[in-house]
Amino acid sequence: MQNCSSRREDALFSLKFEPPHVGCYGVLHEAPEPPLFCAHFTSRLLSAVLWTGRVSILGLPAVVAAGVSSCADRAPQLPFAPTVTSHSAATRSHTNRLAREKSPYLLQHQHNPVDWFAWGEEAFRKARKENKPIFLSIGYSTCHWCHVMERESFESEEVARFLNAHFVSIKVDREERPDVDKIYMTFVQASSGQGGWPLNCFLTPELKPFYGGTYFGPDDRHGRPSFLQVLQSVERAWATRHGEIVESAEQVRKQLEQFTAREASSALVLTRRVVQDAGRKLMEGYDPRHGGFGRAPKFPQPSQPQFLLRYARRCHDDEATRGVLHTCERMAAGGIYDHLGGGFARYSVDERWLVPHFEKMLYDNAQLTQLYLDAFLVSGERRFADVARGILRYVLRDMTHPDGGFYSAEDADSEGKEGKFYCWTRTEMAGLLSPEEFNVAVSYFGVTEAGNFVDHSDPEPLPNQNVLSIVNPNVPSAEGPLLQSAMEKMSAARAQRVRPHLDDKVLASWNGLMLGALARASVVLGEESYRAAAEKNLAFLRQNLWESDPQSAIRNPQSAFPQGTLYHRWRDGGRDAVQLLEAYAFLLGGVIDLYEATLEPAHLEFAVALAESMLAKFYDPQDGGFWQSAAGATDLILRVKEDYDGAEPSGNSVATLSLLRLAAITERKDFRQAAEKTLRLFAERLQQLPQAVPCLLQALDFSLEEPRRVVIAGDPKSGLACDLLRAAHRVFQPNKVVLGTSGAVEPFARSLKEREGQPTAYVCLGTSCLEPTSDAAKLAELLK
Repeated sequence: MQNCSSRREDALFSLKFEPPHVGCYGVLHEAPEPPLFCAHFTSRLLSAVLWTGRVSILGLPAVVAAGVSSCADRAPQLPFAPTVTSHSAATRSHTNRLAREKSPYLLQHQHNPVDWFAWGEEAFRKARKENKPIFLSIGYSTCHWCHVMERESFESEEVARFLNAHFVSIKVDREERPDVDKIYMTFVQASSGQGGWPLNCFLTPELKPFYGGTYFGPDDRHGRPSFLQVLQSVERAWATRHGEIVESAEQVRKQLEQFTAREASSALVLTRRVVQDAGRKLMEGYDPRHGGFGRAPKFPQPSQPQFLLRYARRCHDDEATRGVLHTCERMAAGGIYDHLGGGFARYSVDERWLVPHFEKMLYDNAQLTQLYLDAFLVSGERRFADVARGILRYVLRDMTHPDGGFYSAEDADSEGKEGKFYCWTRTEMAGLLSPEEFNVAVSYFGVTEAGNFVDHSDPEPLPNQNVLSIVNPNVPSAEGPLLQSAMEKMSAARAQRVRPHLDDKVLASWNGLMLGALARASVVLGEESYRAAAEKNLAFLRQNLWESDPQSAIRNPQSAFPQGTLYHRWRDGGRDAVQLLEAYAFLLGGVIDLYEATLEPAHLEFAVALAESMLAKFYDPQDGGFWQSAAGATDLILRVKEDYDGAEPSGNSVATLSLLRLAAITERKDFRQAAEKTLRLFAERLQQLPQAVPCLLQALDFSLEEPRRVVIAGDPKSGLACDLLRAAHRVFQPNKVVLGTSGAVEPFARSLKEREGQPTAYVCLGTSCLEPTSDAAKLAELLK
């Protein structure tokens, strides 16, 4: 690896590689900010960053004027600090341009004295006209440390005056613009060795980055400069070394662009052995004591255990199955799961899943629903089905717009206190419950006088707080009613507390994930209300975020849903103009789930329209793979092919799996060819770093052999057809598709008919089928 150096005062820096992981958990993963980044990257360095993950930089050239010192030590761990979600009367004397925006995150900053712009041409034009650097700050509304930095710096009149005088300041909601976030997060990870939110980056007026970091504190402490010192040093560097900064920023852009144009490796062959090796590698990170993978902080990352269940089935690895079920059991017992209200928090700060970071994200709960449905099917244990029901009960109660859209997230804090809404003291419980209920509940949840959660960064932490987790699960049957009544009373009392902030924007991508979870749960669990919620959600998305292309309708008048445009965000009656791969891919997967749960031809037609639109706007026919942003985007310095399955799966992974499924249903060769070419593009990734692509591994597993087709002939709304449909979904057979005999299904399926006037199920490989049946139990046996 080459060193980055300059001929003057620049020092050499060395590199070490670590697994990629970013997140909003403050300085736990945020290194001290070094001096201004020397941007003379090698292509090899950037390839390593984007391909293998995060780069830790142990020393950096001092390009910034003296005053910002480098420090290779991490700041002390400060897990949490009070969140500010409202503004004082003093700060409300300011109102900036963000007041015009829809994003809850941007609106949180509308009364800052900082002269914020939204991401767009108005800000870019001002920067070019005045030749000022851009200060770009990226976060999201439920990000704890974003709130902290707002309180400490963006509400500071002194900081605001300096920013307003010397920079063009831009705020971005990463959930609305993950494409913008991806570009600048990659740069910050490469230049500082760390990533997370808030993400703060300095750009040229042409949007090319030259320095960045994550959280900057308000004063000089722990060897780290204050945010104002950073601003002053960047401003001096821009004034005195302008040409060097511009040249270096252009080199970074070129190298990033070169990397994103990589070609598939023709020497690598994707076989069953890749799946087998990947499963073994993933199991190396398994925690046999507490479940989960890796060390604290622990994220559920559902696509990893979901892949392992596929791997275990294919390779007959019972240890992997036990590991996934143990993980599901421990997560559901831990404090990361809300035992009173349902739903999972984003991650656990400890290895035991006990103390969570309390924010709840829609995408986590959608994927975890799918995981717990898988766990139920694999094990037959109702407790896993009950967890899935608990998640969906929470989402439908607290995260659903009256017209059917799903909200994005709930914050971790309420009334300025981390976890206040969720935690309990023994005194509170004693005053609420009968003595008998109290004794059962404190034993079951392990509630102690001292508590198990303290916010050490809060100068006035709440005392004796208990996060509820299941410590003694074996409640005698005679005490079951007491526990139930205790939980009902606690739930009712908690409902009177001040709730955390709700981010009520509706994102097409995350809604697609939840749509699919509800659709599948409706047939696996036999809950009609879930199907109704999924149908209502799809109607909402089609009405508010989908726009058909009139020219496409003219070209194909037979299509129920011609090609069109799917927009990413809706809130408060308005949508944005952004198009993203993950919106198309995630919704496509959800609509396929809904079709397989209902066999409604209109849903299949819409899935085909989505797939065709996604291919037209995002697919790279030359090299394979999908760009994250649509062609023609004018506010990005490059287009990126995202390939990391983290807390959210990547658009490429979901697009690939969805196209393979849709190809099996429709026999569209173009869908399968695009998926296979995408797999070849990422073949090296799949073989060398499978931990980073568990969702793409699911697509590879699906592609290795022809999937089974379960064809149900007859009226799909009849009682017997519904029984057959539920039976088809109640067997863990991930490499199958379920389809009807009408609409856009493949030709052979259309030829199959009812037998003896009754709905009939056919289990087929290609055009070879097992004996048809109208008996649901027999169908289940055929699929095992």
